[in-house]
Amino acid sequence: MNSLFRLDGRIALVTGASSGLGAHFATILADAGAVVALGARRHDRLLNVAENIKMRGGRTGVFEMDVSIPESVDSSLNQIESELGTVDLLVNNAGVAIGQNALDVTEADWDAVINTNLKGAWTVAQQTAKRLVAAERSGVIINIASILAYRVAKGVSPYAASKAALVQLTKSLALEWAKHQIRVNAIAPGYFLTEMNNDFFTTKSESRDALIKNIPQRRIGKPEELSGTLLLLASDASSYMTGSTIVVDGGHMQASI
Repeated sequence: MNSLFRLDGRIALVTGASSGLGAHFATILADAGAVVALGARRHDRLLNVAENIKMRGGRTGVFEMDVSIPESVDSSLNQIESELGTVDLLVNNAGVAIGQNALDVTEADWDAVINTNLKGAWTVAQQTAKRLVAAERSGVIINIASILAYRVAKGVSPYAASKAALVQLTKSLALEWAKHQIRVNAIAPGYFLTEMNNDFFTTKSESRDALIKNIPQRRIGKPEELSGTLLLLASDASSYMTGSTIVVDGGHMQASI
């Protein structure tokens, strides 16, 4: 059964791979046998992730990429193709959030979140798919959404809107690209400790305690608890799945708001 989840011979790209869940995803894919291209804006942080993967026996490369700039995406994909090969496994993980009430969100704030979380995911997915179609190769795209695509929370309206749109984009791309043997699925994590929310979850407060109390498992997730879902969608174990979003949240979606 273990061979069902192997990724030997695959060329993977993980965006937002310089830290947090992106770095974890990249490491898990490399452990499963994929050659992993690390994409993010922070080149120095990518080098640290790459060194860790190499120490574990994996093969990887570092590629500076800003997903909100199409020219940066195109240049990076060309470089990846030249150095590693055509990307046939994409994890669209790059994301940002701004914690402000809706009345205080500026146009610049809105654009920063949407351009990374939605437009960026679209840009990388489309450019990856174009290369696969031209090469007549199959592929897999995994978009990292959020349970905030389905639930509401105060102070994150641009983020929630971007993730809701990403879930719908996943379905649309899956429908159009199935004929090209490109599968598109998504993962919607609940609350996992990352750099984005580290201050909130490591500082005791009434709001933090209330949020954790509302999770049926009474805790936030560990990055390794996303590994199985990632490998399922990345591998041939999910060969008949496309357009699906898998929620991993400790039961949070079933709890009252």
